[in-house]
Amino acid sequence: MSKIKPAKGSPYARILGVGGYRPTRVVPNEVILETIDSSDEWIRSRSGIATRHWASPQETVAAMSVEASGKALADAGVAPEQIGAVIVSTVSHFKQTPAIATEIAHRIGAVKPAAFDISAGCAGFGYGLTLAKGMVVEGSAEYVLVIGVERLSDLTDLEDRATAFLFGDGAGAVVVGPSDEPAIGPTVWGSEGDKSDTIKQTVPWDEFRAKDTAEKFPAITQEGQAVFRWAVFEMAKVAQQALDAAGITADDLDVFIPHQANMRIIDSMVKTLKLPEHVTVARDVETTGNTSAASIPLAMERLLATGAAKSGDTALVIGFGAGLVYAATVVTLP
Repeated sequence: MSKIKPAKGSPYARILGVGGYRPTRVVPNEVILETIDSSDEWIRSRSGIATRHWASPQETVAAMSVEASGKALADAGVAPEQIGAVIVSTVSHFKQTPAIATEIAHRIGAVKPAAFDISAGCAGFGYGLTLAKGMVVEGSAEYVLVIGVERLSDLTDLEDRATAFLFGDGAGAVVVGPSDEPAIGPTVWGSEGDKSDTIKQTVPWDEFRAKDTAEKFPAITQEGQAVFRWAVFEMAKVAQQALDAAGITADDLDVFIPHQANMRIIDSMVKTLKLPEHVTVARDVETTGNTSAASIPLAMERLLATGAAKSGDTALVIGFGAGLVYAATVVTLP
C-alpha cells in the first residue's frame, strides 16, 4: 500500500481574474506597406487586420508581462504573495535560460513560487491554463498566474509579403484559483509534428551564429495556405470535441474566443461550428494582430472590459499554431 498522502487541493479550478497590456505604439497597415508590395485592401481581405501594436525597447517581454499580471491580480483580488506558481508561454524571450517567468515572479512580488516558461506557440495559453488547473486541483499551488506574452515584431521579416502584416506584440495574464464548481472544462490538446515545417523560425540560432553577421536575423515564416486549411478544417473538429468533453452544445455557449490568427479563419470556424447568433465572437485580431500566446487572454480581457462579454459567461477557447499544436477547453469567464 502506498504511504503517499492524498493531495489536498480544490475540487475544481477557475479563472479568477484577467489582465492585458498592449504596447503604446499603434502600427497601421500603411507602415507595413513601406516594405512590401501590397495594399491595405489586400491585407484586410486576407487577414482582417487593420492595425497592430509594436513594443518599444522599454516594453520588454518582462515589462509587458508585469503590467498584465498586475491587472489580473487586481481583477482577481489576489495578492502577489499568494501566487504559488508562474507559468509563461512565449516564443519571443531570447534567453534560453533562465526562464523569464522567474524575473516576472520577482518583479510582481511573488514569494518563491514555482516559475517556468513553456513553448507551445499560439496554443501556449491553453497549455498553461491546463497546467494551472492541475496544480490547483492537485494542491501544489493555491493560485497560479498564467501569462501569454510576445514581442513578435522582433521575429517579423518586414520584407516577407506573406507574414509582414500578421504579427503584433502584447501580454495577457489570468489568475487561476480554487472553485466550488467546474469552471475550466477538460482540455482537448495535441500535436501534429509531421506538419512542423508549416510554421517555423527561418534559421536556427546555432546556424545563425555560424553564418556571416550580414545574414538576415531569424524570423517566423509559414506556409499560409497549408496553415489556413489545417486551422479551418481540423481545429473546428477540436473545438467540437472540447464542447463534447464539457458536456455542452454550441447553443449553451455565450462566447467564442479562438486564437486571433486571422479573421477568415475565425469566421470559417464560426460557420463550421454552426454557432448561434447570440454567441459573442472575439475578433480582436483587427486592431491587435496575431500575438500568438498572448492573443486569447488579450481578447478575453477586451471582451470583458467593453461589456461584450460578462462575468459568468460560458466561453469556448481554442489556440493553435506552430508545432503544429493545439489546445481547446470551455471556461467560465471571471
